[in-house]
Amino acid sequence: MKQLFAALLVLSVCASAIAQEDDDAPPRPAPPAAEKKADAPSKDAARDQIVTTTHTVTINGQVIAYTARAGTMIMKDDDGTPRASIFFVAYTKDGADAAKRPVTYTFNGGPGSSSVWLHMGAFGPKRVVYADDDGHAARPPYRTVDNDFSLLDVTDLVFIDPVTTGYSRAIPFKDAGKFHGVEADVRSVGDFIRLWTSRNGRWASPKFLAGESYGTTRAAGLSGYLQGEGMYVNGIALISSILNFGTARFDSGNDLPYILFLPTYSAIAWYHRKLPAELQSMTIEQLTSAAEQFALGDYTSALMRGDALPEAERKAIAQKVARFTGLTADYVDRANLRVQIDRFDKELLRDQRRTVGRLDGRFTGIDRDAAGEDTEFDPSYSAIMGEYTAVMNDYVRRELKYETDQPYEILTGKVRPWSYDKAQNRYVDVGETLRGAMSQNPYLKVFVGNGYYDLATPFAATRYTFNRMQLDPEVRKNLSMDYFEAGHMMYIDKRQHARLSAAIRTFIKGAY
Repeated sequence: MKQLFAALLVLSVCASAIAQEDDDAPPRPAPPAAEKKADAPSKDAARDQIVTTTHTVTINGQVIAYTARAGTMIMKDDDGTPRASIFFVAYTKDGADAAKRPVTYTFNGGPGSSSVWLHMGAFGPKRVVYADDDGHAARPPYRTVDNDFSLLDVTDLVFIDPVTTGYSRAIPFKDAGKFHGVEADVRSVGDFIRLWTSRNGRWASPKFLAGESYGTTRAAGLSGYLQGEGMYVNGIALISSILNFGTARFDSGNDLPYILFLPTYSAIAWYHRKLPAELQSMTIEQLTSAAEQFALGDYTSALMRGDALPEAERKAIAQKVARFTGLTADYVDRANLRVQIDRFDKELLRDQRRTVGRLDGRFTGIDRDAAGEDTEFDPSYSAIMGEYTAVMNDYVRRELKYETDQPYEILTGKVRPWSYDKAQNRYVDVGETLRGAMSQNPYLKVFVGNGYYDLATPFAATRYTFNRMQLDPEVRKNLSMDYFEAGHMMYIDKRQHARLSAAIRTFIKGAY
């Protein structure tokens, strides 16, 4: 989706001296003054508002009785002044020993996204119903079902909406900007985790973080922040990860994204059967391995030489790029060997008058015409936005009994401008924060899940980031990665959802 990439899967933080763009959130005007005043309680009226309900769910044939607590907790300054009302939904297994029962703090990204995607799509006890196993949107009105792949059998779950997302608001609302930044966001979410842990007697529990997209940036930041506060976690699950934003910003002078996106271009072209027969006959694993080898080898060398590349070599590289991407050599050559994401999304299926998705390249869309170079929208985002918005608004009232007239901010542009604090004049990179946390806590395990068809956070970029973190071999053994034949939200695909759930369930059990 063009406005997602140019303004968020999914997938944004880039060099702060340049105009910053979000991974997941479409642009949205700031609310008028009257709306701002109504969005948050006054300082005098600020208080916790939490509703408790009881439920059951069947997971892997086991009936789990659990308690849901949905509501807002007031975060205060040291002098007791309210500064934010943070919305959360916590699920705890009834009768479990809190000192032994794991708890996982979960959030999505954006910046500007609520936790709805992992909540109602991946890990919560209820999930969205799709039209098919691939995750295409069902016909409205939308509904939920019990989530067979919920993690509630192995861990309690706390879904957190950062300030200005979901029902979370700054107090007063006009001060919301002080929460909208890399460092401030980590502090506010970290402070919420500390407070919830204390109030619910969970300091003795095994603790985990789970983030998706920009939520992985937040999780890596939290790994250092929480350890600095004395809270060491057992594990961190990173879903569709982006830690180094230099890997995903197609800025002039930065050739890294062209290299690291190419294997995902190849995977998407393979899915749509646009590759030569010898590549089309490969498995997805074989294909992406070959594409990555070319991208990190001959292609990297060619881009590094730039205009000094001899014409014969330039033509040869254009042919190879075309072979791995399903585009024509002429198109690649006219793009100076550098095909940006929007151009790929528009060009791959141009002959069919279709575009492909950014969050999930398996999805196709229809633009007004097939002549432009940019897509009008991201069909993979359009397939999920309506469903998740409707089911969350219904579920929180109907089943969790939480009532409010505030809009639930699923994915908002109200967090912009986003501050990049210490990353001014360079790309945000929290990989070093995570490396430090893993080195200081030798028991900290990290799981990374990647979608082959994800153009918001490409798998080769994630692998590049972790390969360059300079992890000691003794520390690296605590890192595991898995790959899924789906996109940014791999859990919308029923088969990959089952695999992801099993992988993280095994990860949690092995991390404490």
